[in-house]
Amino acid sequence: MKKILTISLMIAFGSAFAQTTDTPTDTTAPAVTETAPTMAPAPDVAVAPASAEEHFAKAQELAAQAEVAYPIPFYDRDLWKAAVTEADAAATAEPEREYLSYLAQLYTTTQWWISGYRIWVELGDLTDEEKAWAADTAAHLAYMRLQQNDKAKAREYVQQGLAWMETDSLKALAKRVM
Repeated sequence: MKKILTISLMIAFGSAFAQTTDTPTDTTAPAVTETAPTMAPAPDVAVAPASAEEHFAKAQELAAQAEVAYPIPFYDRDLWKAAVTEADAAATAEPEREYLSYLAQLYTTTQWWISGYRIWVELGDLTDEEKAWAADTAAHLAYMRLQQNDKAKAREYVQQGLAWMETDSLKALAKRVM
């Protein structure tokens, strides 16, 4: 929010300073149009792509900042989106379990349930902590499917979620779909 306000003020004051108060003396002369200054092209510098480990560290840093900056985590918040992007870059560069699990956790945290669910399913055998994350994802997806009157798909999510971990929310949802 602070960045947006700062940028807005810079734009407002910048355009105010760019305006002149001089009026042309010859009103019959054609108007002069200003052109934006051109920037010199950047020198040809080869930038080495970041490693998966660097992307992973950046994702963790951005997620920590996002937790402080936003009271409710959503993917469309800039810091959360950047954290997910960095985690995805790490998992894409090196599809190791640690990177994929963290990406799924970020998807789950930012309420992008289906993307998190797909990764949890893909990972196969989950740790106890991962099972809790995965079960939460399945419960949210099942609930959303129930809201859409799609009991068959809700049942699939509940069954998969219960296979991961029997949580109170999944048990309650099971009563509604079984």
